Amino acid sequence: MRVCPGFVCLGSESDPGKEAVNGLTLNHKVLIVDDEADIVRLLQTVLIKERIGHVYTAATAEEAWLEFQRRQPDIVVLDIMLPDGEGYDVCKKIRSVSNVPIFFLSAKTEEIDKILGFAIGGDDYITKPFSPKEVAYRIKARFRREDFSQEGEKTGHLIKAGPFEWDEQKVELKKNGMLLELKPKELGLFTYLLKHPNRIISKESLYDHVWGEELFGFDNTVMVHVRRLREKIEDDPSNPRYLVTVKGLGYKLAVKDD
Repeated sequence: MRVCPGFVCLGSESDPGKEAVNGLTLNHKVLIVDDEADIVRLLQTVLIKERIGHVYTAATAEEAWLEFQRRQPDIVVLDIMLPDGEGYDVCKKIRSVSNVPIFFLSAKTEEIDKILGFAIGGDDYITKPFSPKEVAYRIKARFRREDFSQEGEKTGHLIKAGPFEWDEQKVELKKNGMLLELKPKELGLFTYLLKHPNRIISKESLYDHVWGEELFGFDNTVMVHVRRLREKIEDDPSNPRYLVTVKGLGYKLAVKDD
């Protein structure tokens, strides 16, 4: 297995990172940020074996921020000491836009370092040397808790977020009890956002999940469908309340819990 910048590369170079791990039972995305190639390879191998999902990598603070914006991972494993800065700073930037779980991975073992890691927004702190399998199981445990939490928003096949209600069994989308008529791609786009409320989703990630194919100009394709979608779900499409643009990052479905 070769370690490629930004993703796990299995097989040919013709499909760089679009689907980092094929045939896995889970569809989570993990971003590993560490400049030690051996550690990255070790973690990649174990995460793939544990069938966690897609694994992306970065070796510097700058790469970490770019990959985070591009991939919109479900969890970040972040080294503190990086060649061009500290993981703490990366954590602060991520926390300014996202509540994604962040696991610090560091050779710093002092209590003050751990406290600082948690204080600035870290969810876990793992010291080196570490057990790669333990890291994998901590990640899986976190995903299980999040999946369980999301079940609280579902009743059978029903998913609710703000005024919206999606019945997967009946394939019906309603807003304030009124049925919305959406075309297949619009429905796919909106239901993906509905399943990840108040979370910023990149245009690339939306395209991957809804269209699932390579296409030059996907950015424009997503924007066109978002515009059409707003015309059907917003009271004022020119000033969207729910499907909002997060400049430079993507879109999010902004809803409040009842």
